[in-house]
Amino acid sequence: MVPTSPPTTPTMRPWAKAIRHIPTEFQQQDLTILSGDIPLGLQGTLYRNGPGRLVRNGQTMGHWFDGDGAILGVKFAAGQAQATYRFVQTTGYQAETKAERLLFNNYGTHPPGSWLQRLRGLKNSANTSVMALDDRLLALWEGGQPHQLDLADLATQGFDDLAGSGGRLSNGNTYSAHYKQDAHTGEIFNFGMQVGYQPGQGLGGQIQLYRSNRAGRIQQQSHFFVRGIPLLHDFVLAGRYMVFCIPPVRVQPLPLVLHRQTFSEAMRWQPERGTEIVIVDRDTLNVVQRITTDPWFQWHFSNGCELADGSIMLEIARYADFATNQFLKEVPTGHAPTIARSGLWQLRIDPQRGKILANSPRLERQCEFPSVAPEQVGQPWQTTYLSLQRQPFEGNELLSTIGRLTSSGDLAIAPMPAQHYAVEPIYAPNPEQPGQGWIITVVYNHPTAQSEVWIFAVDRLADGPIAQLRLPDIIPPGFHGTWKAA
Repeated sequence: MVPTSPPTTPTMRPWAKAIRHIPTEFQQQDLTILSGDIPLGLQGTLYRNGPGRLVRNGQTMGHWFDGDGAILGVKFAAGQAQATYRFVQTTGYQAETKAERLLFNNYGTHPPGSWLQRLRGLKNSANTSVMALDDRLLALWEGGQPHQLDLADLATQGFDDLAGSGGRLSNGNTYSAHYKQDAHTGEIFNFGMQVGYQPGQGLGGQIQLYRSNRAGRIQQQSHFFVRGIPLLHDFVLAGRYMVFCIPPVRVQPLPLVLHRQTFSEAMRWQPERGTEIVIVDRDTLNVVQRITTDPWFQWHFSNGCELADGSIMLEIARYADFATNQFLKEVPTGHAPTIARSGLWQLRIDPQRGKILANSPRLERQCEFPSVAPEQVGQPWQTTYLSLQRQPFEGNELLSTIGRLTSSGDLAIAPMPAQHYAVEPIYAPNPEQPGQGWIITVVYNHPTAQSEVWIFAVDRLADGPIAQLRLPDIIPPGFHGTWKAA
């Protein structure tokens, strides 16, 4: 059956056509250059992951997080580009494709039918991020184990348990979509969350910690406990530390266990708890400090580092509450009226005394997906790249452009025409010029109903793209990607 896009209505936003589009997979093929030239020094592959299918048999997923994962790979070499796009062949995707209907539970979706249909369990959507290793690509989804894919043709090869000298992922272990790799040592740090029990504290979250080598093989594991079952999506590597900011969102387990609510519906914003900051020694994986401070919610951090005085600095895309979850729930419908304001905040902590030294906004403008150059992860940095919404702020809109924020506060914004929507910016370093490189993003061009790859010079973002390439089909906006040099 050839995929088709479900109908949209006049009340839907321009981005709805891309969000609700059901794309056709394609094998590696040359991309047409619409304008400019691909830099000859750009040698490698852009990989992106995201929900490729949010509608099946007329039923729309209950949350943006629930679409089946699909990987876009764009390979650059000798001034040319080729692209491949394939769905991750999870067992859930295969079963639902065969049945031509939804069968499994997910973060915000129950399958249609009686409550008995909800006993099938949770589908691993493999739709959030990617990790490109030397010998394989991992499709990451924080509710389960990674799926292994071929780096070249994106063929799915099954689960990867990351087995190494420090153990493996066993049944029930999860592995977050937001790993952090130290560019200098090659070590990869990550976490996963399980439901656990601790005497005197009751049911809660057991945060599993992983340290892996550059091949992705687990070398060391540990864990710490959090009271109540939290929603934890990201963390930062900051010099000698891993830092977790655990927002005051907790899952109510009874309606979840009884299948009366999805994970998304069973979550409660509890600001009275405050935000708990947990600081972990990256070498021992032991907790060295726990601090409770004012409440906020975050999905993502840009980076963290140690400063000369021994303090830790973090940068956070911060929300005042949990309204962002409702907004993301509405996105698959093509109409998202909930207002969820964010901004980029900076946090400084004294890890020895367990004291907050500063907690203040850096950029009071709707933003998300902040990141830094790969070689600066966990180290002091000067520049943050991020997704932005056009000004003035307008509800019902997705983030549409990208920006470059320097440590001095200068903000360069990529010029983006109306009804164009750029996803998360990915930094591709220039191997011949340290500190220089390119920013790559995928743009949905609504007026022409096509998706495009735009390339920017990292230091001339405001000048517009130096090259624009047309993709063979509309690629639904996704979440996270990575760059793998040739």
